Amino acid sequence: MSRAIEVWAPIPQHVDIEWSVVPGDRPAGTGSTNWAILSHGDAPQREAMTAVGGGWWRWEPPAEVGDATLDYAFVLDGAEPALPDPRSAHQPHGVHGPSRTFDPGSFAWTDDGWRGPREGAGVLGGVVYELHVGTFTEEGTLDAAVTRLDHLVALGVDVVELMPLAAFPGRWGWGYDGVDLYAVHDGYGGPEALQRFVDACHGRGLGVALDVVHNHLGASGNYLSRFGPYFTEGHHTPWGAAVNLDDDGAEQVRAFLVDSVLRWFRDFHVDALRLDAVHELKDSSPRHYLAELSDAVAALAVELGRPLDLVAESDLNDVAMVTPTAEGGRGMTAQWDDDVHHALHVALTGERQGYYADFAGGEGRDEVGPLAVVAKVLTRGFLHDGTHSSFRARPWGAPVDREALDARRLLGYLQTHDQVGNRAVGERISATVGPSRQAAGAALYLLAPTTPMIFMGEEWAATTPWQFFTSFEEDWLADAVRTGRRAEFGSHGWAADEVPDPQDPQTRHRSVLRWEEVGREPHARVLRWYSACTALRRVLLGDGPTRFAEVDVRADDTEGWVVLEHRPRSAAAYAVVANLGRGVREVPVEGARGVVLAWDPDATSVAPGGVVLPPDSAAVVVLG
Repeated sequence: MSRAIEVWAPIPQHVDIEWSVVPGDRPAGTGSTNWAILSHGDAPQREAMTAVGGGWWRWEPPAEVGDATLDYAFVLDGAEPALPDPRSAHQPHGVHGPSRTFDPGSFAWTDDGWRGPREGAGVLGGVVYELHVGTFTEEGTLDAAVTRLDHLVALGVDVVELMPLAAFPGRWGWGYDGVDLYAVHDGYGGPEALQRFVDACHGRGLGVALDVVHNHLGASGNYLSRFGPYFTEGHHTPWGAAVNLDDDGAEQVRAFLVDSVLRWFRDFHVDALRLDAVHELKDSSPRHYLAELSDAVAALAVELGRPLDLVAESDLNDVAMVTPTAEGGRGMTAQWDDDVHHALHVALTGERQGYYADFAGGEGRDEVGPLAVVAKVLTRGFLHDGTHSSFRARPWGAPVDREALDARRLLGYLQTHDQVGNRAVGERISATVGPSRQAAGAALYLLAPTTPMIFMGEEWAATTPWQFFTSFEEDWLADAVRTGRRAEFGSHGWAADEVPDPQDPQTRHRSVLRWEEVGREPHARVLRWYSACTALRRVLLGDGPTRFAEVDVRADDTEGWVVLEHRPRSAAAYAVVANLGRGVREVPVEGARGVVLAWDPDATSVAPGGVVLPPDSAAVVVLG
């Protein structure tokens, strides 16, 4: 197999490669004389690359190198410093240092019988768990995360969704400022650690999703524009010039992104990708980039014989995102649904600032209160489905066909990294409401027809915040992030010293989960509730499609109760009943036959007129 190194660099007129054998990685059969000539101590050698057409350059390592691991970088038109490979698999020296070769085929996989999450059912309808490697454990590595996988199995998780792993500046960060889209962050363990993690997950029956960012790159270590037209001034995003999907040179840029996706599936055996903020992928081409990507992934799924899913983070509230490409859609398997979060958050916490205002209902809206908004979202997918959004100051979204759409194509959740970490001090909902109120909200989304997603630590009402943190090396960038963060929240009334400094190592440290909480009350009770809800979901919903037309949600904002009734066509009917009011309520539920799960079982009962619940409580009942 050729070990040639290639790079697409249509901008420079001349490309050199600087390379050296990684110390200690002497290839087998190399004579001492040749080895001394090749290694040159620690000094890299420089050789000209060969232009092979279309802006591509190629270099073949000397035969004497054999299968040795190389560090290498590119010198463009003689300009120093040498730059890392845009398709680098590993950046052990940081995002500014040389790249390192990596052979994905050297790993001894043990998942030969793996058919995908839930025996081939894929992401849809399963329980997804969003996890940040750097704060999931104190060590903050993929290998350390493996030691906690049995907790996820016991919780009833089907798919572990890893926040971005692409190499980013510094040791700690959220990962959304990654700059090497093919590399696994060295601080997390590098590419081999990801292979070990995925293999360990598959051995436990867990699928793995990976969060990838194609809409922008970070500010530090982003050298792509030195190589080629990776960005275009024809479109702009909140991060500046858009990734070039439809301007001169876009064909190779699109291939760069598609190839990276196929590589995660093929070489690392991941089962799904979460695509960050796809509404910022600006593309006026006849065939949208997402449709091209979807078709390429579908073809690979056939080749590999297992489902491969794409989950979009989309702000558009339009199910065209999850409509097959053959029907003119973007072809995503599923998409995040922030409206579920917003509706539940307002109903549980009473917060009404910013974009939460619409989700409080009230005058001028069809929904008369926050629980009425919850009812709409859980039966129609979105609040903004062509209606006016005051936050955006215009109509937003498109109506959902309740009969046609498989509701599992929308992901519902009570918390995400965004909705927690983008608060001023990163407090979780468990810092705002008590365990019983959180449990009621959890039951409503975990047993809704949408695909549920749990944010790490939510399942035991973790006391740790999840704050915004970085570890940039450049003072100007660190100051800009720090100042911008404090200015943003200062406009909402926060004092500068109340907003955590993203660069302070303690900000990351405060965000690390405290696993000792799991066995303590009230955390253990919350964990038992989440586990019971996920187990019940498997029994009540199964693996087939679900339709919003099968769901009826009734709410009374005056009395403070909400009832989600689901009557699947091929399974038993059930209802999730929540009392968020101040006193004991007999919530009207026609046909309630028995309680199968209750937060406070001693105070919950079925009465002739419905279900009796104490305040801030929830129950699941079977329906006749």
